[in-house]
Amino acid sequence: MNKQPLHRNDASQQVHVPADPSRVQATALIIIAFAVVLFLLVQARFLLISLATAIVLFSLTSDAINFIARQRIGPLRIPNWLASVAALALIAAALLTLTSIILAQINTVLVTTLSYTERAPSAIAALFSFLGEDIETAVFASIRRVEVSSYLSTLAGQAGNLMSGTVLIILFVGFLFAERVWFSTKLVNFFGDEVQADRVGKIVGSIIRRVNHYLLVKTLVSVVTGAMVYVVAVLFGLDLAIALGVLTFILNYIPNVGSIVATGLVALVAHVQLGDSSTTLAVFLIIGAIQFVNGSVIDPMLMGRALRLSSFGIIISLAFWGAVWGIPGMFLSVPIMVALMIVCSEVPALRPVAILLSREGLPEPKT
Repeated sequence: MNKQPLHRNDASQQVHVPADPSRVQATALIIIAFAVVLFLLVQARFLLISLATAIVLFSLTSDAINFIARQRIGPLRIPNWLASVAALALIAAALLTLTSIILAQINTVLVTTLSYTERAPSAIAALFSFLGEDIETAVFASIRRVEVSSYLSTLAGQAGNLMSGTVLIILFVGFLFAERVWFSTKLVNFFGDEVQADRVGKIVGSIIRRVNHYLLVKTLVSVVTGAMVYVVAVLFGLDLAIALGVLTFILNYIPNVGSIVATGLVALVAHVQLGDSSTTLAVFLIIGAIQFVNGSVIDPMLMGRALRLSSFGIIISLAFWGAVWGIPGMFLSVPIMVALMIVCSEVPALRPVAILLSREGLPEPKT
């Protein structure tokens, strides 16, 4: 008697594997932790922005303080506390001076903007005349409905917080200077292992060196770019020449987007004030050429391999920190991303993140 082969239903052979409760719980905890951290970042943004800025300024000057403290005046060596006090005084003077300049230029921009309120809508709408009269009329009507005074009031209120933030940053930097001499001792006591503390110290040192190099190059390029924009604005007789130069200097710290916004603002001011399309085009092309040469040629040449960050990663970081902390977050996005990439490159489980953040898949080499 021939036995017929048994045909089994494949569906009946499938075994349902229950989800691992521990994995689900871990995922839920990660999501909750991210939501809590994000909530705290938004709610305490004023304090955290001031602290992050103070840390950046502290890192910029810590090496200079160590150099000064090693110098001798005859048989005497400059004490560390004196070098720290001198550095804090210089930082405070520089920050207060820069804040005063920015506030003065903001006041100038507010006054000038109010004087341009009447003619700005027609001048901006004229830029769209090539699309037809209907489009130009629609743009004019849309701009006329914008409540300029409310935006100016908001800007004035934000500018008022700038001085408070500056004072808080100075206080933070002062306390960081007071604690810096015990930083190495705290690391050893915290980890309980000199080897691990030394490794963490090297990571922190690598972050400081990379961020310092980036900020110094950015400052140099931004100063040159702002000065060149000021000269161009003066040559074309623009009323806001100083304000445009200062604004260009500040916006150039925002990667990729800042130079584009600065170029557009200069061209817009030229068009509203002069009302001549050919002159506006000339200003736009000149400022665009300055930004391209300084930002795409000189900046990368001076930066070298100190900033091996992915361009797409920079945009993502810019968008995230801009959404969380606003404009200050855009300024701090690159230093934060540099620190994140270096830390991830030193943690084996997070090294794939560092590879994604790096430009060529080559993050900071292991120390």
